[in-house]
Amino acid sequence: MPPGALPQSAGPVSGHRRLSARLSQLVHEIAALENELGTLLEQEERQVLFRIRGKRVEFERSARDAHRRLRKRLLEWLGESDPRAVLSAPFVYAMVLPFVLMDVSLALYQTVCFRLWRIPRVRRSDYIVIDRHRLAYLNGIEKLNCVYCGYANGLIAYLREIAARSEQYWCPIKHARSAPGSHPRYAGFLAYGDAADYHTRLEEYRKALTEELPEPGSRPS
Repeated sequence: MPPGALPQSAGPVSGHRRLSARLSQLVHEIAALENELGTLLEQEERQVLFRIRGKRVEFERSARDAHRRLRKRLLEWLGESDPRAVLSAPFVYAMVLPFVLMDVSLALYQTVCFRLWRIPRVRRSDYIVIDRHRLAYLNGIEKLNCVYCGYANGLIAYLREIAARSEQYWCPIKHARSAPGSHPRYAGFLAYGDAADYHTRLEEYRKALTEELPEPGSRPS
């Protein structure tokens, strides 16, 4: 066998690798199209409903007046509420404690681990967006609910990206079985059982993480 040549059994592995690369490319193209569609829809909404000036969201005066007229008074809203929703509220808001603990833990995790690994930290502000409480057609409890939902879901998305970068650093390998709901990075991971040059390629995945520099002018969370 010539020096550097792969065993005959590497043929299917090489073909599988090319297929995996093509699938990863398609996934990235789909994600790019989804992002473009989301951006266009958001721009259209802004043109019709509101404008963003810095960190402020501004509605037309007529829209603000209409929103205030649509707001239900608190007692009226409580009277129309489903009793099952009211009974579940303490259990829903009890989750605030583990969420806050997770938030603090993630900050510590990134500060220690990501700095030691020399990879960029995930910016918390990119994922936790709280702005729906400014909507005039929501009453006080509805605004509180929206703040809670924005925080909880944003925190989970923030955790997901931190975990995804950690997985890329330590184990960028796909599972043998389908993994529904996998993070976007997963599509580019190595195929299950593709052992050729694993440790060399692992270092390439790690190097790719270090090259994900923040946007110019941005600050870490």
